[in-house]
Amino acid sequence: MSLPVGIAALIWLVVHEGFGDLMRVIGQAGFVLLWLVPFHALPLLLDAHAWRLLLRKQASLPFLWWVATVREAVSRLLPVASIGGEIVGIRLARWRVLDTSFVSASVIVEVLVTITVQYAFSALGLVLIVATTHDTNGWRAIGLSLLLSLPLLLFGVALVRRGGIFHVIESWAGRVLGDAHPLLQGINGKRLDQEIDALMRCSGLLLRAFSYQLGGYVLGAAEVYWALAWLGHPVSVSGSVAIEALIQALRHAAFFVPAGIGIQEFAVVMLAQIFGVDRETALSMALVKRMREVVFGVFALASWQLVELIRGSTQIQHAIPPANAAHRKRLAPAVIDGD
Repeated sequence: MSLPVGIAALIWLVVHEGFGDLMRVIGQAGFVLLWLVPFHALPLLLDAHAWRLLLRKQASLPFLWWVATVREAVSRLLPVASIGGEIVGIRLARWRVLDTSFVSASVIVEVLVTITVQYAFSALGLVLIVATTHDTNGWRAIGLSLLLSLPLLLFGVALVRRGGIFHVIESWAGRVLGDAHPLLQGINGKRLDQEIDALMRCSGLLLRAFSYQLGGYVLGAAEVYWALAWLGHPVSVSGSVAIEALIQALRHAAFFVPAGIGIQEFAVVMLAQIFGVDRETALSMALVKRMREVVFGVFALASWQLVELIRGSTQIQHAIPPANAAHRKRLAPAVIDGD
């Protein structure tokens, strides 16, 4: 239900502003906008390094960067729940790190770190917007909203760390589905809780992961900075950070809308106007961000499917016994002659 609403909102925005006018603004910037596609690899590189730290560097950075691109593409482009990318990430990471509990724990802790980073980044964006608009009443509203949401974040962290939640889920699923159910094979909820607790005790490690992820978010704001500059309406660095921070905040708040369609575009238009950008240019920038997301994500998904095909064919070849393979080679000419 939320997807049609988001699509309808996006179509309304485009029609209201005039599709031809939007394409004219984008066309004036030209092919330089394509640089935003490869640039997105840099923020993801910092994000992948944060994950690598949580994995105790048991997998290479290039491999985890590739997995991070696939995770993001699955979560943003495919009709899956918000955790779809994380599930795919666990599966792919196990190609290098065989311990399922440890890999799952690293992803769960990374998600908690990401939520904390988003909280901090959103707070930074709100502060920058209030400082720009000089809205003193806004400070009170911001402080109250952050104060009210902070206990939820702390409760979630405490529950995952000390609550033994995954052991409880495993026990409940075992009673409902049966211990022999395929979905429960290879899952050890108690050990998963222990691995999560072990990672959560490493405050220095968590701080480093937090720093790299936050750095990735701030670096990602350069996309807004350059896009608006190339579209003819540059904003300050602080303005770019504020716009990107609030876009991310609103998008994650509306996680129930697949890919944040419509939500992201409304957020860009609303926030960019605060910094003096007209609606036409703001929506053009929103479309540029959406196109970059699609192009980058399609390449990531295509690479994933290609690797899966290669890996699958290799496994099939290795599964054929040498004797059978030789026997097939001897039969091949006979089959051809028979045809």
